[in-house]
Amino acid sequence: MTPEEFRRCGRLAVDWIADYWERLDQLPVAPAVAPGEVRALLPSRPPEQGESFDAFLHDLDRVVVPRLLHWQHPRFFGYFPANASGPAVLADLLSAGLGVQGMSWITGPACTEVEQHVLDWTAELLGLPDRFRSDGPGGGVIQDTASSALLVSLVAALHRAGGGRVRSEGVGAGRYAVYATREAHSAAVKAAVITGLGERSIRYVRTDPATSAMEHGHLRALVARDAGAGVTPLMAVATVGTTSTAAVDPVAAAGRTCREYGVWLHVDAAYAGVAAVCPELRWLNDGVAEYADSYCTNPHKWLLTNFDCDAFWIGDRTLLTGALAVLPEYLRNAPTESGRVTDYRDWQIPLGRRFRALKLLAVLRWYGAEGLRDHIRRGIRHAEWFAERVRGDERFELTAPPALSLVCFRLRPRRGVDADRLNRRLLDEVNATGRTFLTHSRVQGGMTLRLAAGGTFTELHHVEEAWGCVSTAAAVLLEAAPA
Repeated sequence: MTPEEFRRCGRLAVDWIADYWERLDQLPVAPAVAPGEVRALLPSRPPEQGESFDAFLHDLDRVVVPRLLHWQHPRFFGYFPANASGPAVLADLLSAGLGVQGMSWITGPACTEVEQHVLDWTAELLGLPDRFRSDGPGGGVIQDTASSALLVSLVAALHRAGGGRVRSEGVGAGRYAVYATREAHSAAVKAAVITGLGERSIRYVRTDPATSAMEHGHLRALVARDAGAGVTPLMAVATVGTTSTAAVDPVAAAGRTCREYGVWLHVDAAYAGVAAVCPELRWLNDGVAEYADSYCTNPHKWLLTNFDCDAFWIGDRTLLTGALAVLPEYLRNAPTESGRVTDYRDWQIPLGRRFRALKLLAVLRWYGAEGLRDHIRRGIRHAEWFAERVRGDERFELTAPPALSLVCFRLRPRRGVDADRLNRRLLDEVNATGRTFLTHSRVQGGMTLRLAAGGTFTELHHVEEAWGCVSTAAAVLLEAAPA
């Protein structure tokens, strides 16, 4: 593809994306598609001769778009937001065009230093402690997801607890324990498996039935029991914005226990952390400055930055690089050996890395702090509006306190009716309309529906339409249910 061909095709691609965003509102949110249907529409053999970009875009419209779950749809309220935005998309295109491999400072000086700078900006916007800044003992790095952030935190915690011996001697079964609630992300279990600790190393901390947040007294009891049994209490995961209900664990209380017993405290604020750009939500960081050894949040969820972009900070970078640095001869260079530069390959699991910081930089510069705060506040207002409809309708009940942009609700149980089955049918009926999309979880053992506001293109009338869809489907189901 010549530069001139690239110009022509690039214009077509940008126009296609803009047109897609403009027509999203008219598309069904979720597809009616059967497994294998997409593959059946594609040729069974790879093309022998090259094809035009126009043909590629034609098949994008014919095969792909009708069979997508449209995450950027203004009536997509499932999971958590996965914001895309114009500046982030364009910066991602620029990053792809630059084709930088930023594994070390020398392989991409600007790539590395832009990332350091933009994460210092983000730390300032979120009110994170100075020790997380690049000019302090720690620093920030962009991981792909919060799962990777948790994994590298666990590796660093092992390095600290084992005095560096884990690198050469391995983990050793039964020697360490990791603490998390069942509301924490499943990445905690996966990280234990990957590091060789195994699922048996996980200690599940009880949660408060009213809030679904960690009971820090139970955490303390578990840690003390392990310490007394000769097992090293290794790491605790405190979640700020759990997946099911957006519950916030008591970071400060958990942190005091961790400090007393030398336990690494990782704060997973993947969804909720970015909301701290709003001064009135800075309470989400309570305890982080005093106690967190590592912290992450996802601009790719609710801060208008395309996936993938997890902002991860650590209080002592030498623990991370000490655990992960491997320096073969072919990567040796003078800047690295000078000790004056950061090589992000030592801050992550893979060697190679993309120029992810460019899209976060573009978002921060385009929207500014005011624009980002407006976006967060709009999502919260939308959720509050929906929660008020639930409260005002005797057919429904809230299953958890509304939190930020998330509302958890269900049809009230009725005598002689299986409440879980009824609410499963409600979810299926709502999503089958194509007019909105919700997801579910289990709260205190019962089926619950989740509406997660905060989409880039979502306005209040889209939330109103979602309530109309839920209310109508509920009326039909309740009329058909036994009295």
